[in-house]
Amino acid sequence: MVFSSLIFIFIFLPLVLISYYVAPKRLRNTIILLASLIFYAWGEPIYIVLIIISILINYLGALLIRVHINNKEKSKFIFITILLIDISILFFFKYYGFAIESLGSIIGLDLKVKTIALPLGISFYTFQQISYISDIYMKKAKPQRNLIDFAAYITMFPQLVAGPIVKYTDIHKQLSNRKESINKFGKGVQRFIIGLGKKVILANNLGLIWSQVKELNSSDLSVILAWIGIIAFTLQIYFDFSGYSDMAIGLANMFGFDFLENFDYPYISKSITEFWRRWHISLGGWFREYIYIPLGGNKKGTIIQVRNLFIVWFTTGLWHGASFNFIAWGLYFGVILFIEKIYLKDLLKKIPSIFSHIYTLIIVIIGWVIFDTTTLSDAGNYLKIMFGFSNNIFIDNLSKYILTNNFIILLLGLICSTKLIKICTNKIKSALKENDIFLIATINLLILIISTAYLVGASYNPFLYFRF
Repeated sequence: MVFSSLIFIFIFLPLVLISYYVAPKRLRNTIILLASLIFYAWGEPIYIVLIIISILINYLGALLIRVHINNKEKSKFIFITILLIDISILFFFKYYGFAIESLGSIIGLDLKVKTIALPLGISFYTFQQISYISDIYMKKAKPQRNLIDFAAYITMFPQLVAGPIVKYTDIHKQLSNRKESINKFGKGVQRFIIGLGKKVILANNLGLIWSQVKELNSSDLSVILAWIGIIAFTLQIYFDFSGYSDMAIGLANMFGFDFLENFDYPYISKSITEFWRRWHISLGGWFREYIYIPLGGNKKGTIIQVRNLFIVWFTTGLWHGASFNFIAWGLYFGVILFIEKIYLKDLLKKIPSIFSHIYTLIIVIIGWVIFDTTTLSDAGNYLKIMFGFSNNIFIDNLSKYILTNNFIILLLGLICSTKLIKICTNKIKSALKENDIFLIATINLLILIISTAYLVGASYNPFLYFRF
């Protein structure tokens, strides 16, 4: 089940909300837990056992660490054991086949393993559990003694299968003491609808453009069409993932929770450093807090800092998928960030903003080519076409046709990836003052109606980050 489905919007969510608000407050986390397990089991019921076992291991492990908190050796042993269990489960389901096949290619053997379906959201809920057990061990938080509350935190359906990664320290007080209100509920509905519009109206239609381009043989691509395709994907992945995050934050508000922001207009950035402060904020924060800083961060000299930087970005790439493309994508950004920190930091501040902005967008777009092509060879060929290092024609009738037919959605995507809509909306709100509620309600209703119309006949409605 996905948020952008009719069954979720018009059946599952209303039933859960009614059950939640009818139930006494002491049972509301139980309602969230049961709803989340149903939500998760909807697509892959067999893996419900895996997530329950994983929850029990981390719940009991945290309590054991607390019992032996004054015995450094015992608490460290328990912490490392739980950490290895969490990582091993993730490795088996996500990387085992990739590791065996890679080993086979190194030693010259054709080693194949049976393909195992990847449990939905395993990367996200594993990282949440690692952050939880780490915070307990480092005495940043006390373990949750209520199993229902802990299980509700891990399985909470708004963020279970595609984030954002919600740290226990950011939400533990809300598990037992949160205030639902009509105002917060209304904000949640509005945020959910905005996210739905991003996903269904923008991301899905932009994704269709990229799908058309990707299906073509490289020899049939013109330079302009290659750029149209990757720009469409650049916008698609942003609206797909930020739309999901908006819906997750909105859903959390409906149930009285507050999640931290996960995106902050990343495509307006003027450096790659700034871009990664604005893109998938919860993941960047997780790597910084639980890998980069524990390794020494930037406080142990340049060599250690560079080592830590590349470890983080190798891991970031690998987290996104078991593929050399993802590893190369992560290391690519690691190299760019290293160059920025050492050589370009001051220069990017001095040059006109338009040039630093163009530089950032080109680097990001190249990264998306590496990210979403099948092999590194495919990525290299696509980049050659984009930058004119091939014999492909500059522009052809197909590129003119696709651009003409999709000009409006591409333009809308470009505009909505900036703060322009937000600025205009705020100005209208200020002008209307108390009467702005009617305008907002009308706009939200219109977005919901258009999104629903798209969903009724939709044949293309993936969530890109579900595969991670």
